[in-house]
Amino acid sequence: MTTKERIVDEALTLFSAKGFKGTTVKNIADAVGIKDASLYKHFASKQEIMDAIVKEAYAHMERLSQQLGFPSGDAIGETAQYFKNVDRKKIIDLAKEVFMFYLTDNYMSRFWKLSNMEQYNNPEQYEIYRVFIDGGIEYQTRLFTEMIRIGIFKKGDPEIMAYNFYSPIFLLLHKCSGHEYELEPTLGLVGRITGEFYDRYHK
Repeated sequence: MTTKERIVDEALTLFSAKGFKGTTVKNIADAVGIKDASLYKHFASKQEIMDAIVKEAYAHMERLSQQLGFPSGDAIGETAQYFKNVDRKKIIDLAKEVFMFYLTDNYMSRFWKLSNMEQYNNPEQYEIYRVFIDGGIEYQTRLFTEMIRIGIFKKGDPEIMAYNFYSPIFLLLHKCSGHEYELEPTLGLVGRITGEFYDRYHK
């Protein structure tokens, strides 16, 4: 890990524990084991470090998509086609993998905690939280719109479909994050939510 990468990683740990405002550049430099002046050779400000954290979170999500075999980037048409040949069991398995990624990935679990904290403590940082809420709903709405168009889903309101799928998963993620949970019952619930959604909307 390079010094720049260590700065981002240590800053994420500190931000997720103490908040953005509660963490100083000196705190970050001390955690990395360098002087403040050395940190500024890599980042001009604390906000620039935060921006790098958000950028890396997007990179993590993109790598997950690649691992699962999803089309890269924002290719809605290609992603919809991908799901055209995916059966009910596979969709449930994918939902479980994505859920566990956000819950247990070392980087994303800290980013998730940070984003939850900052929506209250630092309103100008709300864009972080949008990664999980508005961004997810917007993407799924566009995806479901295309899936309706090409005949995978029944006709309906794609935005409502997005909320119907995303809301219970999001709530369950909230329930488990930072708390003890039983793995099998939790994944079983993810499967039931996904299966019910599939049965309701899939042709």
